[in-house]
Parts: sequence; C-alpha cells; structure tokens
Amino acid sequence: MQIERDPNGDFILQPADLAERFGLTSDDFRRKMQKGLLASTVEVGEGEDAGTCRLSLRLGNRLWRAILDSEDRVMSEEMTFVRGQLLRRP
Repeated sequence: MQIERDPNGDFILQPADLAERFGLTSDDFRRKMQKGLLASTVEVGEGEDAGTCRLSLRLGNRLWRAILDSEDRVMSEEMTFVRGQLLRRP
C-alpha cells in the first residue's frame, strides 16, 4: 500500500487500496466515503513508539489499522470488527 503526505502533512491513501481491504468495489467505497460513513484517526507514537503513527479507518463495524514507520511505510496492518454499543433505555 502506498501512503503519501500532502504539503500540510496530512496522509493520502488510495481509495482502491482501502476498498480492497474493506471488501468493497472502488465505486462502493467512494459512495460510502461521500456519504460521510468513513471515520479516520491518526495517533502519533510517543516514548518507545516515537517516530511511528497509527492510522485507523472505521466503516460500519469494520476497523482497519496500520502502523507506519518514520518514513510512512506500513509496518503492520489489521482489519478487525468492532462490537456495537448496546442501547440503553431510560
């Protein structure tokens, strides 16, 4: 997977690569992204993890995470399923 940064330092990932990881076609992935169904976070490593970043992208109950080294190369990645939260009734 190719990961780049724009001039502001934001990560740029290819939609086709992400679609594959989520088991979707590129068109389906783009539609979900345009509807605002994709959430992402970036965590910067500290202490012994300094120089690394963890990217997390969530779509529905699926969560893809990648750990990047100091040169933005993928060191590891995983896809997991997130358990839904139970609704509490008043």
